[in-house]
Parts: sequence; C-alpha cells; structure tokens
Amino acid sequence: MKRIISIILILLSANSFAGPPYDTDDPDPVSFHHWEVYFSSHLTSDVTQWQGTAPHFEINYGIIPNVQIHVIVPFAFNAVRNEGTQYGYGDTELGAKYRFVKETNWCPEIGIFPLVELPSGNTDKGLGNGKTQVYLPVWLQKTFGKWTAYGGTGYWINPGKGNRNWQFHGLTVQYQVMKSLSVGTELYHSTSSTENGSGETRFNFGTVINLDETSHLLFSAGSSINGSTRLQCYIGYQLTFGKG
Repeated sequence: MKRIISIILILLSANSFAGPPYDTDDPDPVSFHHWEVYFSSHLTSDVTQWQGTAPHFEINYGIIPNVQIHVIVPFAFNAVRNEGTQYGYGDTELGAKYRFVKETNWCPEIGIFPLVELPSGNTDKGLGNGKTQVYLPVWLQKTFGKWTAYGGTGYWINPGKGNRNWQFHGLTVQYQVMKSLSVGTELYHSTSSTENGSGETRFNFGTVINLDETSHLLFSAGSSINGSTRLQCYIGYQLTFGKG
C-alpha cells in the first residue's frame, strides 16, 4: 500500500506544479525583476484515498529577460481509507523557464521549463519518491484576441525500482471574460510512470480572478476520462509584484 501511495504522489507532484491553476504549463516567464508567489493546495481522490498538498508554496522570479527561476516547497498528505492520514514535507521542486521565441502575428511563443524534483519527502510515509526526478518539457502559446491557447509535451525521467520514464501531453484554452476574470479548460494525457501501470487522460475547468494588480485567486477542478481519479482540485492565492 505504501508503494501505491508513493506512485500516486509522484504523479501528483509532477502534474500539479505546472501552470496554476492548470496542470498544463505555458512558455511565458515572469517579467524581468518581477515575482510570483503562490499559497496553494492541490488534491486528488479515488475510491480508496485522498492525497495532495496542504499547502505548497511556489515562488517564481524573473532573474533576466525571458528567464525565470522557480521553487516549490510542498507539505504533502495522503489519507487512505481505514489506514489513517500521513502528513509532512514532500519533494522539493526546482526549475527554470526560458522563452526562446516570442509570439508574433504568425508564430507562437515557445519556451522550455526543465524541472528537478529533489527526494526530500519521507518515502516510508508515502510523502516522496525517494529518487531525483527530472522533467524536460517544451511549451507553446498563441493568443487570438481574448482567447489564449497553450500546451506542449514533456518527458519525465523517473528512476527507481518498478518505475519507468513517462510522458505528458496537454492543451489549455483560456478566455478573458473581463479584465478581472478569465475562464479556461484543459485536456491532458500522461503515460504510465510504473512498469505495471497504465496511462490516464484528465480534464479540468478553471478560473483566475484578479482582485487587483497584485492579488489573484485561482481555482480549477476536474476528473479523469479513462482512469481512477474521481476528483482533482486546485485552489490558490497569488501575489505578483516587482520593479516597474
């Protein structure tokens, strides 16, 4: 059972820390000398358990033009029916997003966002993977008036006994209803991360509410189309600030 919990948390940590409040990310880095700070929680559930972060803290900083650095500090939990709840520090995420093609009238914005998952969580409690993981994605984005579409594909290097390297493919479409509100939906597929596992396709519906120039609320919820996930949910509060 501990191994099953660990596998699920691997998937959770890999997917939930992408483009809040969605799992699919975009190639747009934080502006030079600007900050994004998130206070968030993400959970998933199936018929036997709940697992997620409560909370996790995400910080993005535009260190040079077209490049942001990234860190996530997560506090993870899993609650298995009839077996109690485990809670503690999870696996730390580090990364850097680099946009190497800017959007034009005919060309989409293109960037990469390599991530490293450090095995800082307690594997005996099912709060971490126990091995360093590496994610190598490519993201594209194009805007059409009030519509924005972004997505891409990525490859996870997932070492460890019984594990296998796996892929992520996702697409998100957002609509700017008004200056203070956007809504969106996403569809993504991940291949199996274990030797005996199977892939899963999920969808999400989400919204971003801009309370003012610096404060934002983010929410998404969805489920799987061909997997065991009954519910996945993200809720977060974001602060954006910087020079200029």
